[in-house]
Amino acid sequence: MIIVTGGVLARAANADELRALSLAHVRRSRSELGCVSHDVHASLEDPLRLSFFERWESMAALKTHFGVPASREFGRQLVALAAEPPWMHIYEAAAVTP
Repeated sequence: MIIVTGGVLARAANADELRALSLAHVRRSRSELGCVSHDVHASLEDPLRLSFFERWESMAALKTHFGVPASREFGRQLVALAAEPPWMHIYEAAAVTP
């Protein structure tokens, strides 16, 4: 399984626009082949900070997601609306039994 974490800090003036854009991206992404889950959350400490958590069946599915025109456009809009550069980390994970 591939896990993606990311985050962005919105500028106060466009926080609602960034939240709506992020929610639309998450909802669209959930319908893509290989998407196990895709979520966006607002921080309780700083409501301008959004965090993303995604799970994908494979790296191939994630690469396909990155190639979707709407995903690329979301990335461009995210950068334009952010107060600082967004960040993302990608991990390959395996389930373990405690």
